[in-house]
Amino acid sequence: MLTRRDWLRTTAAAGAAVTLSPDILAALARQEMMTRAIPSTGERVPIVGLGSSATFQSVARGDDVTQLRNVLSALVENGGTVFDTAPSYGTSEEVAGRLADELEITDRIFWATKVNVARRGGGADPARARAQIEASFEYFGVDEIELMQVHNLGDLPVQMPIIQELKAEGRIRYIGTTLTPRPGPQYEGLLQAMRDYPLDFIGVDYAVDNTDAADEVLPLAQERGIGVLVYLPFGRTRLWNRVGDREVPDWAREFGANSWAQFFIKFAAAHPAVTCVTPATSNPEHMVDNLGAGLGRMPNRDEQQRMVEYVDALPSAG
Repeated sequence: MLTRRDWLRTTAAAGAAVTLSPDILAALARQEMMTRAIPSTGERVPIVGLGSSATFQSVARGDDVTQLRNVLSALVENGGTVFDTAPSYGTSEEVAGRLADELEITDRIFWATKVNVARRGGGADPARARAQIEASFEYFGVDEIELMQVHNLGDLPVQMPIIQELKAEGRIRYIGTTLTPRPGPQYEGLLQAMRDYPLDFIGVDYAVDNTDAADEVLPLAQERGIGVLVYLPFGRTRLWNRVGDREVPDWAREFGANSWAQFFIKFAAAHPAVTCVTPATSNPEHMVDNLGAGLGRMPNRDEQQRMVEYVDALPSAG
């Protein structure tokens, strides 16, 4: 298995499409990733992880998944553990499980996946939900899945009791539910679920230009001791389109944001309710860059406000 130093040497020698700052590489080599405690148990996880939708999902459908192998290796060898996926992300679960086995890192990954067989306009079939969950166990090659969430609040009265049962049996460590991207009043269903069920986690979208979750969802998570996975800290491609070819402002380097990816991730991670931010990528260089956001300190409230104002002043993504 590649060591962190060997992996960085290999990727540097191969020549990367994205050139990382030497400061980032040096920091990763000498610093430990910041961690946050899962409220329900106190178990700590690295504050930056990996998602598997978007480009990860697209590459997983292809014949050559070498990039994804390197992404997973980069995640683990540089201090990350949390890998967020879902059956609806194509072959992401299956491919990630196989690659982790080949790399012998299966036990070093915090597997976070989802279940949802609810049909639009109809309910979820319990048998199909159980079959989907069992498929996840098979893909990952594990006896225990760290986190299973009901995807997008899908028929909670049917699917939540199933994962509660599996948690009681010791097959699932944590349970939760997700909602993305549903801003505004549509958060009411998530808020109600947070009050009705003994959730360990929720998963929501949250970004420097999309802070709706901070109004009620994140405060309620703090109040009820629920961990938070943040999705879409880049707004898919929205924030990249807004910043264009601009340089990261000098003042952002004061809290260790040496790239736009780190700027965006650090903003999301700075909220005290957030347990882990899981941007998706299929590029190992981007994975290393993303993990750099977990080094150093997070922006304080004044700096977060400055970040919001800076992005708000940019042209819209449209």
